Amino acid sequence: MHFPRFAAASMLLLSAAPLSAQDLATTCHATSSYDVTLNADSVVFDRATPAPSRVEIQRGLLRTDGVTVRLNAENQDRMTLFERDLRALAPRVRAVAQNGVDMAVQAVRAEASSMHLSAATRAELDQRLSDHARELKQRIAASRSTHDWNGDAINQYANQIAGDLMPLIASDMGQQAIDAALNGDLQAASALRDQAAGLATQIQPRLLRRMQALRPQIQSLCPSIEALSELQEGVRTSTGQPLDLIQTKQ
Repeated sequence: MHFPRFAAASMLLLSAAPLSAQDLATTCHATSSYDVTLNADSVVFDRATPAPSRVEIQRGLLRTDGVTVRLNAENQDRMTLFERDLRALAPRVRAVAQNGVDMAVQAVRAEASSMHLSAATRAELDQRLSDHARELKQRIAASRSTHDWNGDAINQYANQIAGDLMPLIASDMGQQAIDAALNGDLQAASALRDQAAGLATQIQPRLLRRMQALRPQIQSLCPSIEALSELQEGVRTSTGQPLDLIQTKQ
């Protein structure tokens, strides 16, 4: 998806929400074909295909596609620990994601400071970024399912943020171009128009480089994810398949 002008900012805010699968795959070499939901009394993994499409873990009990799996004592303990450790990991993931939102906002503000925006535009931009960051962090805190961060939901929210930020930045840069033209500086006017037109492609790599500072925090989650992967080893579904909720590759 390509957004014009300053829409890269909205994607950077959302890149922190709650740690995309790409972040974990790249940093922790961890992937899953499932979405996961933390209910009050159970943990549910679900996907469209292949079977099993629904795996439920509840205090040492395991159900796959509605069928209770007969587990020996060791595997019951494994599932109990898996659920406990997954629940313990969730607030840590949220904390890193919220730190990522703060970092993204700082990166956007730093980039905006080089655009020579008017004082009024800078103040308005700062307020809007703060509002979006606060809302996004609230959504992260309330989220209990990866379904909240799937493609359509992310894209819709990104479009909302972009729709709020883009006109503000475009208007200011457009006014700068007009002022330059009125002052007879046609070269500056042309450069400003080119900068506005290519802003998304210019700013996104710089913002992403700034966000690399979040990587150590993501790395701190990797041992716990690896431990979850190890806990599922040897456990099988009701049809005899390996459970395979999380895949890790070192």
